[in-house]
Amino acid sequence: MRFSSEFNSLNYVIKKSDKILLVPHTGPDGDAVGSVSALKEYLQPLGKAVDIACFDPLPDYFRSIIPFEFKHPDRLDLKSYDAVIASDSVERGFDKIKSRLSQKQVTVLIDHHPDISIHGDIEIIDSKYSSACEIIYDYLEFNQVKITKNTATFLMLGICGDTGNFQHSNTTVRVMEIASNLMRSGASLSKIVNAGFTNRKISTLKLWGKAFEKAKINPKNNMIVTVITQEDIARCGASVEDIAQVSAILNTVPGASFSLVLSQRDGETIKGSLRSEEYKGINVSAIAHRFGGGGHKFASGFEIKGKIVETEDGWKII
Repeated sequence: MRFSSEFNSLNYVIKKSDKILLVPHTGPDGDAVGSVSALKEYLQPLGKAVDIACFDPLPDYFRSIIPFEFKHPDRLDLKSYDAVIASDSVERGFDKIKSRLSQKQVTVLIDHHPDISIHGDIEIIDSKYSSACEIIYDYLEFNQVKITKNTATFLMLGICGDTGNFQHSNTTVRVMEIASNLMRSGASLSKIVNAGFTNRKISTLKLWGKAFEKAKINPKNNMIVTVITQEDIARCGASVEDIAQVSAILNTVPGASFSLVLSQRDGETIKGSLRSEEYKGINVSAIAHRFGGGGHKFASGFEIKGKIVETEDGWKII
């Protein structure tokens, strides 16, 4: 099995650790939430004290599925943990606390994103995986762990999220086999899709409507683009969490080769989210790299300094 050596090393670290910290990325999505939740569900019965540290709270729409609390890193004694496991997009969250850890603490990175530049003592990273949850499923299978209904639900949440409910090109035969096994273990696909992807507040739908209303297609490259300002978010009573699926939905517009959503995150930071599909022949990761970002060929992002300003001629970044 892929990562047999790393899985054995992780087993040794877990055995020797009494207190373990799990770290998902900022702005946690289904894969980040599902992966750390599955790990906590696995570690607690082993007698480990486990906390989940995240700079952003657990999104409200996951609360019907996830029973765990996300704690802000500043409220924890980070040096008190024997091991720290960062899962999914490790360069968006773990990077902010890595310098605050001591050398005696073991760091473990679990990720499926390419071009990871940050390093840990154990690195379980492969961009061929659909999600961090798929990697964790392999880890549990490697250890012949009986997957509980809760664990199955958490893993399915991450796999659904990062495969676009099995619509993206990273939906492999292996992914479908895993999903089938998780359903046999009790994961409710309908509950996951409803909680994570269809059950939206009015404020979320209003923000989406605002983003769709502004969307434009560039005839030169068939890029569909929209912008979301802080004013848009405030007027709709929404939050930055509600932006997550806009780029994926815009990418389904007929004739669009890829989508770009620019959203103002604070007074000086703009986040770009890019989506495409394999059959469209656009590598959005290459575009993201030009702006200091990265990700997968068909799902990438970046952050730049600036402010979105809407004018009569369109949008400008100043």
